Amino acid sequence: MDRPLAVATEDFRLYHDLVAALRARGLAFRTIRPGGRFPPGTGAVLTSAAEAGVVRFPRVIICGDVEDAIARAIQLSRGRERWRELVVGVDPGPRPGLAVMGDGEVLDRRAARDPEDVARLVRGAAANFPAERVRVRVGHGDTTNRNRIINALAVEGRFVEIVDERGTTKRTHTRDLDAAVTIAGGRGVPADPRYPVEPTAGELREIQRRSRIGSRGELTITRELARQVALGRLSIAEAVERHRGKR
Repeated sequence: MDRPLAVATEDFRLYHDLVAALRARGLAFRTIRPGGRFPPGTGAVLTSAAEAGVVRFPRVIICGDVEDAIARAIQLSRGRERWRELVVGVDPGPRPGLAVMGDGEVLDRRAARDPEDVARLVRGAAANFPAERVRVRVGHGDTTNRNRIINALAVEGRFVEIVDERGTTKRTHTRDLDAAVTIAGGRGVPADPRYPVEPTAGELREIQRRSRIGSRGELTITRELARQVALGRLSIAEAVERHRGKR
Protein backbone atom coordinates (compact mmCIF):
# COMPACT_ATOMS: atom_id res chain seq x y z
CA MET A 1 0.00 0.00 0.00
CA ASP A 2 1.27 3.49 -0.88
CA ARG A 3 2.18 5.74 2.02
CA PRO A 4 0.22 9.03 2.14
CA LEU A 5 1.79 11.98 0.38
CA ALA A 6 1.96 15.46 1.89
CA VAL A 7 1.14 18.77 0.21
CA ALA A 8 3.20 21.55 1.78
CA THR A 9 2.63 24.86 0.01
CA GLU A 10 0.97 28.20 0.58
CA ASP A 11 0.87 28.84 -3.17
CA PHE A 12 -2.90 28.75 -3.71
CA ARG A 13 -2.79 27.85 -7.40
CA LEU A 14 -0.29 25.03 -6.88
CA TYR A 15 -2.25 23.76 -3.86
CA HIS A 16 -5.47 23.71 -5.88
CA ASP A 17 -3.86 21.87 -8.81
CA LEU A 18 -2.15 19.31 -6.57
CA VAL A 19 -5.26 18.55 -4.53
CA ALA A 20 -7.39 18.19 -7.68
CA ALA A 21 -4.85 15.82 -9.28
CA LEU A 22 -4.38 13.75 -6.12
CA ARG A 23 -8.13 13.38 -5.60
CA ALA A 24 -8.63 12.45 -9.26
CA ARG A 25 -6.14 9.61 -8.75
CA GLY A 26 -7.74 8.55 -5.46
CA LEU A 27 -4.44 9.05 -3.60
CA ALA A 28 -4.26 9.63 0.14
CA PHE A 29 -2.58 12.89 1.13
CA ARG A 30 -2.15 15.31 4.01
CA THR A 31 -1.92 19.09 3.99
CA ILE A 32 0.98 20.41 6.09
CA ARG A 33 2.43 23.91 6.56
CA PRO A 34 5.77 24.12 4.65
CA GLY A 35 7.77 24.58 7.87
CA GLY A 36 5.67 22.13 9.87
CA ARG A 37 6.32 18.61 11.11
CA PHE A 38 5.33 15.66 9.00
CA PRO A 39 3.49 12.71 10.59
CA PRO A 40 5.18 9.30 10.69
CA GLY A 41 4.43 7.27 7.59
CA THR A 42 4.50 10.20 5.17
CA GLY A 43 5.72 8.93 1.81
CA ALA A 44 6.95 12.13 0.15
CA VAL A 45 6.29 15.86 0.22
CA LEU A 46 5.10 17.99 -2.71
CA THR A 47 5.99 21.67 -2.58
CA SER A 48 7.04 24.68 -4.67
CA ALA A 49 10.59 25.67 -5.59
CA ALA A 50 10.28 28.80 -3.44
CA GLU A 51 9.22 26.84 -0.35
CA ALA A 52 11.44 23.76 -0.69
CA GLY A 53 14.18 25.33 1.46
CA VAL A 54 11.99 25.33 4.58
CA VAL A 55 10.65 21.80 4.15
CA ARG A 56 12.44 19.48 6.56
CA PHE A 57 11.87 16.04 5.08
CA PRO A 58 14.17 13.58 3.24
CA ARG A 59 11.84 12.98 0.27
CA VAL A 60 10.83 16.32 -1.25
CA ILE A 61 9.47 16.84 -4.76
CA ILE A 62 9.55 20.34 -6.25
CA CYS A 63 6.51 20.77 -8.48
CA GLY A 64 6.88 21.97 -12.04
CA ASP A 65 4.48 19.79 -13.99
CA VAL A 66 1.94 18.58 -11.40
CA GLU A 67 1.35 15.15 -12.94
CA ASP A 68 5.08 14.44 -13.28
CA ALA A 69 5.68 15.61 -9.69
CA ILE A 70 3.02 13.26 -8.36
CA ALA A 71 4.47 10.38 -10.37
CA ARG A 72 7.93 11.01 -8.86
CA ALA A 73 6.44 11.33 -5.37
CA ILE A 74 4.71 7.96 -5.70
CA GLN A 75 7.99 6.33 -6.70
CA LEU A 76 9.85 7.86 -3.75
CA SER A 77 7.09 6.88 -1.35
CA ARG A 78 7.50 3.27 -2.46
CA GLY A 79 11.22 3.39 -1.76
CA ARG A 80 12.13 2.60 -5.36
CA GLU A 81 15.06 4.24 -7.14
CA ARG A 82 15.07 2.09 -10.28
CA TRP A 83 12.95 -0.53 -12.03
CA ARG A 84 14.03 -3.55 -14.04
CA GLU A 85 11.42 -2.99 -16.76
CA LEU A 86 9.11 -0.10 -17.46
CA VAL A 87 6.16 -0.80 -19.76
CA VAL A 88 3.89 1.91 -21.14
CA GLY A 89 0.53 0.65 -22.41
CA VAL A 90 -1.34 2.85 -24.88
CA ASP A 91 -5.01 2.65 -25.83
CA PRO A 92 -5.07 4.41 -29.24
CA GLY A 93 -7.59 7.10 -30.01
CA PRO A 94 -7.84 10.85 -30.61
CA ARG A 95 -6.82 11.33 -26.95
CA PRO A 96 -4.95 8.10 -26.16
CA GLY A 97 -5.01 6.63 -22.68
CA LEU A 98 -1.63 5.68 -21.15
CA ALA A 99 -0.70 3.42 -18.28
CA VAL A 100 2.83 3.07 -16.90
CA MET A 101 3.85 -0.17 -15.19
CA GLY A 102 7.11 -0.82 -13.36
CA ASP A 103 7.91 -4.51 -12.87
CA GLY A 104 4.21 -5.29 -13.21
CA GLU A 105 3.06 -2.56 -10.81
CA VAL A 106 0.83 0.30 -12.06
CA LEU A 107 2.69 3.56 -11.43
CA ASP A 108 0.83 6.17 -13.46
CA ARG A 109 -2.20 6.64 -15.71
CA ARG A 110 -3.08 9.64 -17.82
CA ALA A 111 -4.48 10.79 -21.18
CA ALA A 112 -2.43 12.28 -24.01
CA ARG A 113 -3.53 15.46 -25.79
CA ASP A 114 -3.32 13.72 -29.18
CA PRO A 115 -1.57 10.69 -30.74
CA GLU A 116 1.75 12.52 -31.23
CA ASP A 117 1.73 13.62 -27.58
CA VAL A 118 2.24 9.97 -26.56
CA ALA A 119 5.95 10.30 -27.41
CA ARG A 120 6.32 13.17 -24.91
CA LEU A 121 4.53 11.24 -22.17
CA VAL A 122 6.65 8.14 -22.76
CA ARG A 123 9.76 10.32 -22.53
CA GLY A 124 8.47 11.75 -19.25
CA ALA A 125 7.69 8.29 -17.87
CA ALA A 126 11.23 7.12 -18.66
CA ALA A 127 12.60 10.17 -16.81
CA ASN A 128 10.24 9.85 -13.82
CA PHE A 129 10.73 6.11 -13.41
CA PRO A 130 14.33 5.16 -14.32
CA ALA A 131 14.51 1.58 -15.59
CA GLU A 132 16.95 -0.82 -17.17
CA ARG A 133 14.59 -1.33 -20.10
CA VAL A 134 11.62 0.63 -21.45
CA ARG A 135 9.09 -0.82 -23.86
CA VAL A 136 5.83 0.52 -25.26
CA ARG A 137 2.76 -1.58 -26.06
CA VAL A 138 0.05 -0.08 -28.26
CA GLY A 139 -3.40 -1.56 -28.83
CA HIS A 140 -4.07 -2.73 -32.40
CA GLY A 141 -7.40 -0.92 -32.83
CA ASP A 142 -8.14 2.54 -34.30
CA THR A 143 -5.58 2.04 -37.06
CA THR A 144 -5.15 5.69 -38.05
CA ASN A 145 -4.40 6.94 -34.54
CA ARG A 146 -2.40 3.80 -33.74
CA ASN A 147 -0.13 4.41 -36.70
CA ARG A 148 0.29 8.08 -35.77
CA ILE A 149 1.38 6.99 -32.29
CA ILE A 150 3.85 4.40 -33.57
CA ASN A 151 5.34 6.83 -36.10
CA ALA A 152 5.86 9.47 -33.40
CA LEU A 153 7.55 6.91 -31.14
CA ALA A 154 9.74 5.65 -33.99
CA VAL A 155 11.29 9.11 -34.32
CA GLU A 156 12.60 8.67 -30.76
CA GLY A 157 13.81 5.13 -31.36
CA ARG A 158 11.31 3.46 -29.01
CA PHE A 159 10.73 -0.29 -29.16
CA VAL A 160 7.00 -0.79 -29.74
CA GLU A 161 4.79 -3.87 -29.64
CA ILE A 162 1.27 -4.06 -31.07
CA VAL A 163 -1.13 -5.84 -28.72
CA ASP A 164 -4.50 -7.39 -29.61
CA GLU A 165 -6.77 -5.21 -27.50
CA ARG A 166 -10.00 -7.14 -27.98
CA GLY A 167 -11.71 -7.46 -24.63
CA THR A 168 -9.69 -4.68 -23.00
CA THR A 169 -12.49 -2.07 -23.00
CA LYS A 170 -14.51 -2.00 -19.79
CA ARG A 171 -17.63 0.01 -18.98
CA THR A 172 -16.04 2.40 -16.51
CA HIS A 173 -15.58 6.17 -16.25
CA THR A 174 -11.90 5.71 -17.15
CA ARG A 175 -12.23 3.00 -19.76
CA ASP A 176 -9.36 4.27 -21.97
CA LEU A 177 -6.99 4.28 -18.99
CA ASP A 178 -8.23 0.88 -17.81
CA ALA A 179 -7.71 -0.51 -21.31
CA ALA A 180 -4.18 0.93 -21.32
CA VAL A 181 -3.39 -1.02 -18.13
CA THR A 182 -4.57 -4.26 -19.76
CA ILE A 183 -2.57 -3.49 -22.92
CA ALA A 184 0.57 -2.80 -20.84
CA GLY A 185 0.22 -6.22 -19.23
CA GLY A 186 -0.36 -8.01 -22.54
CA ARG A 187 1.96 -9.52 -25.10
CA GLY A 188 2.30 -8.30 -28.65
CA VAL A 189 4.30 -8.45 -31.82
CA PRO A 190 7.07 -5.99 -32.75
CA ALA A 191 5.81 -3.02 -34.72
CA ASP A 192 7.38 -1.90 -37.98
CA PRO A 193 9.48 1.28 -37.80
CA ARG A 194 6.86 3.28 -39.70
CA TYR A 195 3.29 2.87 -40.94
CA PRO A 196 1.20 4.68 -43.56
CA VAL A 197 -1.52 6.90 -42.14
CA GLU A 198 -4.65 6.92 -44.30
CA PRO A 199 -8.00 7.58 -42.63
CA THR A 200 -10.92 5.31 -43.50
CA ALA A 201 -14.19 6.56 -44.96
CA GLY A 202 -15.88 5.80 -41.63
CA GLU A 203 -13.35 7.89 -39.72
CA LEU A 204 -13.86 10.82 -42.07
CA ARG A 205 -17.64 10.60 -41.65
CA GLU A 206 -17.25 10.59 -37.87
CA ILE A 207 -15.05 13.70 -37.98
CA GLN A 208 -17.61 15.38 -40.24
CA ARG A 209 -20.33 14.45 -37.76
CA ARG A 210 -18.30 15.98 -34.93
CA SER A 211 -17.83 19.15 -37.00
CA ARG A 212 -21.61 19.49 -37.26
CA ILE A 213 -21.89 19.15 -33.49
CA GLY A 214 -19.00 21.57 -32.91
CA SER A 215 -20.61 24.17 -35.18
CA ARG A 216 -24.04 23.61 -33.58
CA GLY A 217 -25.46 22.27 -36.81
CA GLU A 218 -24.30 25.25 -38.86
CA LEU A 219 -22.04 23.34 -41.24
CA THR A 220 -20.28 20.08 -42.10
CA ILE A 221 -16.64 20.29 -43.10
CA THR A 222 -15.46 18.76 -46.38
CA ARG A 223 -13.91 15.32 -46.60
CA GLU A 224 -10.53 16.88 -47.35
CA LEU A 225 -10.69 19.03 -44.20
CA ALA A 226 -11.82 15.96 -42.26
CA ARG A 227 -8.77 14.13 -43.61
CA GLN A 228 -6.49 16.93 -42.38
CA VAL A 229 -8.07 16.56 -38.92
CA ALA A 230 -7.58 12.78 -38.99
CA LEU A 231 -3.90 13.26 -39.86
CA GLY A 232 -3.44 15.68 -36.94
CA ARG A 233 -2.74 18.67 -39.17
CA LEU A 234 -5.84 20.60 -38.04
CA SER A 235 -8.12 20.55 -35.03
CA ILE A 236 -11.86 20.28 -35.67
CA ALA A 237 -12.26 23.90 -34.56
CA GLU A 238 -9.59 25.01 -37.06
CA ALA A 239 -11.20 22.96 -39.83
CA VAL A 240 -14.60 24.53 -39.09
CA GLU A 241 -13.10 28.03 -39.28
CA ARG A 242 -11.29 27.17 -42.52
CA HIS A 243 -14.54 25.85 -43.99
CA ARG A 244 -16.34 29.05 -42.99
CA GLY A 245 -13.67 31.11 -44.72
CA LYS A 246 -14.24 29.31 -48.02
CA ARG A 247 -18.00 29.81 -48.11
